Amino acid sequence: MGDQIMHKVVVITGASSGAGRATTFELAAHGAALVLASRNEAVLQELAAECREIGSEVLVVQTDVTDHSAMRRLAERAFEWKGRIDVWVNNAGVLAAGTFEEMPWEAHQKVINTNLLGYMSGAYAVLPYFKRQGAGTLINNISIGGYVAVPFGGAYTASKFALRGFFESLKGELTDWPDIHVVDLFPAFLDTPGIQHAGNYTGKVLKPSPPVYDPKIVAHSVRDAILRPASTRYPGGASLLFKIGHSLAPEWMTKITGLLMKGYFRIAGPAEKTDGNLFRSVDFSMSTNGNSRPRLTPHTKRILRIGLLTAGVVGLGIYLLSGRNARTSS
Repeated sequence: MGDQIMHKVVVITGASSGAGRATTFELAAHGAALVLASRNEAVLQELAAECREIGSEVLVVQTDVTDHSAMRRLAERAFEWKGRIDVWVNNAGVLAAGTFEEMPWEAHQKVINTNLLGYMSGAYAVLPYFKRQGAGTLINNISIGGYVAVPFGGAYTASKFALRGFFESLKGELTDWPDIHVVDLFPAFLDTPGIQHAGNYTGKVLKPSPPVYDPKIVAHSVRDAILRPASTRYPGGASLLFKIGHSLAPEWMTKITGLLMKGYFRIAGPAEKTDGNLFRSVDFSMSTNGNSRPRLTPHTKRILRIGLLTAGVVGLGIYLLSGRNARTSS
């Protein structure tokens, strides 16, 4: 496995913390030549030093993914460094939580610019190099938010739904390039510092919704996508179950998630409102894990499966009943 990744040139955006940091360590252990990008250069340099100790070559390029010129420079520097780009991992993202019309409009814009346009900018920057080489793998860490809406995270949800559509469109364009692969990852909630870095306009302490997975599941999926570039992957079993549940009973899923969020806010502790890392990088909790609880336990897995199966059965029943009523009325 390591021999197939060794010396591959891999660009990772949002590498300084969370899933990006976990992916960096995973690929460094396999000898990849890493190009690390984020807004926080000091943290990237520390991360690069750790990877070099492992034995990986590393290039650090300070990059704001909302700056398209910076993204093009990132691709240029990566290509100039080794004469090729084998893999590009779109990972940088932000979250802003709050009632839609009460949040600053600029916060919504920043989420869209980072999560959606940042990924599109990455694809735009790297595809000319992939086509010049005739090969390459573009990996997008989208999240299950691409299928299941997050109430009080409207811009986040919009960006993730749009990413899924955009990359499906791009895959259609690339059918004449069999060695250029686009791989979309849809993990469930991750134990990363992202929730601590979020723009929080709720006035309440934010916590990720269970089940919560270790970000290493994304790192392992990136590794596997490099080795076997399937079009979509669902790191952690819960994300695929969420997708199926939403497909069978979308209205129920939306109502349930809304009720859960509102119920949480009623009991959550108070917190000061903050822009978090939306408009500038932060210097705290720049780690792989955010130490959130609970993790996904066997008991939680059973409850999740039962709940989603129930939602699916109800949704299927409603679908069949509505079809029967429609035929009867006609």
